[in-house]
Amino acid sequence: MAEIPQTARPADYTKPVALVLQGGGALGSYQAGVYEALAQADYTPNWVVGISIGAINAAIIAGNAPQHRVEKLRAFWREVSAPSSVWPELPNGPLREAQRRAGAVAALLFGQPGFFQPQPPLAWITPDPPTSYYRTAALRGTLERLVDFDRINSRETRFSVAATNVRTGNFAYFDNTTTRIRPEHVMASGALPPGFPAVEIDGEQYWDGGLVSNTPLLQVMQSVPRSSRLIFQVDLFPARGKLPRTLDEVTERQKDIGYSSRTRLGTSMFRMMHDVSHNVNALLERLPAELKETPEAHFLRRIACVTTMDIVHLIYRPVEPQGPAKDFEFSRQTMQSRWDTGKGDAARALAHSPWLAPMPPNKGVRIFDAGAELHAAAE
Repeated sequence: MAEIPQTARPADYTKPVALVLQGGGALGSYQAGVYEALAQADYTPNWVVGISIGAINAAIIAGNAPQHRVEKLRAFWREVSAPSSVWPELPNGPLREAQRRAGAVAALLFGQPGFFQPQPPLAWITPDPPTSYYRTAALRGTLERLVDFDRINSRETRFSVAATNVRTGNFAYFDNTTTRIRPEHVMASGALPPGFPAVEIDGEQYWDGGLVSNTPLLQVMQSVPRSSRLIFQVDLFPARGKLPRTLDEVTERQKDIGYSSRTRLGTSMFRMMHDVSHNVNALLERLPAELKETPEAHFLRRIACVTTMDIVHLIYRPVEPQGPAKDFEFSRQTMQSRWDTGKGDAARALAHSPWLAPMPPNKGVRIFDAGAELHAAAE
């Protein structure tokens, strides 16, 4: 892949940066590539928010000094994509496609190093059998090795992850401004049933936050006190795609639509709400004095807002179908390809930097699909 010239953040651009990372299992190395490009361009986030695999990437970012973050991300992805000793990496082609399928089967049968392993066979014949197919004790060890949780809790970088309360079904946010973050908060965000077990936190059991919503954008948009932000939202499932031609492509397309639909709906809703708040504020400023003190005006003032948000969508859009098992196909070559794609997509977005243009009047939110034109032929 040809290197794309890096475009540095202008010295006079001071809007805080948030990085929002979606869930998507093995697809998450794309997010690591995006972060590498952002770091090289000095768009270092002061807030990282994640769900599922996005929570793991976010923890590695927030839990390390800026100069070590890419190194630690690479260490994680190299560990969980370690090649099999009985099936070495193969070049692209028919055998490579067979290897991808074999890699997904191997993940199901044997798990992934440093991440998850199958429950031992004898566990299923005990009086108290497991409630998941895999154990995630290895992930705890990996997080404790690669993440400095004291650094996260020092609040040098704001950090948030989302999970689902198994008992209530409600979305739960764990934020280092209000909660002392521990490995289990990150593990809970990625505890997708029935593959992974629920994680106990303070007497409650939690599953993957993606069961409710696969993007934590709402947390950033509605944070109080409100602040204007540049938000890089990294999504791992494309909403748009080719018409499927095989059963495998149908299943892959179904997964893409299912995981991306709530993201699109949420983003559109947030934009509408924020634009309304922005215009309410403009309207209140124009009211005559006698109307500004009415109960109706006081009510509207509670939802008025003067902040502006730029949301840059970076969406993983593979040119070729990757099959329904793409989110648990962890082979080294596939991981590196996704990392390189994320880095390239982010570098192209940074080279264009549309968020540097002035915000139009009466607008509170702008949304940029950074890769839409680049991938138009694939859609």
